[in-house]
Amino acid sequence: MSGHSKWANIKRKKGANDAIRAKLTTKIGREITVAVRMGGADPTGNMRLKLALSKAKSNNIPKDNINRAIQKGLGASDGSNYEELVYEGYGPAGSAVMLDIMTDNRNRTAADIRHLFSKYGGNLGETGCVGWMFHKKAIFVVDKETYSDEDGLMTIALEAGAEDFTANDDTFEITAAPEDFDAISQALEENKIETVEAEITMIPDTTVKLEGKDAEKMQTLMDMLEEHDDVQNVYSNYEIEEE
Repeated sequence: MSGHSKWANIKRKKGANDAIRAKLTTKIGREITVAVRMGGADPTGNMRLKLALSKAKSNNIPKDNINRAIQKGLGASDGSNYEELVYEGYGPAGSAVMLDIMTDNRNRTAADIRHLFSKYGGNLGETGCVGWMFHKKAIFVVDKETYSDEDGLMTIALEAGAEDFTANDDTFEITAAPEDFDAISQALEENKIETVEAEITMIPDTTVKLEGKDAEKMQTLMDMLEEHDDVQNVYSNYEIEEE
């Protein structure tokens, strides 16, 4: 499993306990609220909202929660004081970590995140220290159990603008430039192909393989960062054996 495999993280979160599920619901709701406030409630013309709704769908967020988040975005409260930041740092053995932050208290969040890095064998770095290792990409993951025609899916994806297509053990993975997200989404929908993950994420150019204690510390660090209330997304370039 690679550290940047967000769909693997999502699968793990789906089986997590209720407390973590509740936090995930809150974070996605917050993202929907801010997206609506910034670009309106119509996902057709609001890419950020479309991505947030896709994430809500893949995580089985109840429709009532989604609707409440949209209504908050259309209102004048809750979300207007959030500041969006990107934190960068290093995990065990020099692995790279990037965080999307949404906070109403920059000082509190910085102290919390710095503490987590230090506790689990890493350190919070300066802006730009690892960002150059990552590139923004659109990622789509299709479960082979729901769609097994590899050649058909590859043709659909490439004709819609995909840059790469990979067949894994249980899934097909489509990679594209962020600006092609809409075209590929539409092509998949028109062919009634469901995705288990569809998002714009940060993909590292290279990965760092971790083993033993370093792997354990990194996994714990990632878990703790993902569970933090102010961390919306976590990206890393670590790679560990699945077991």
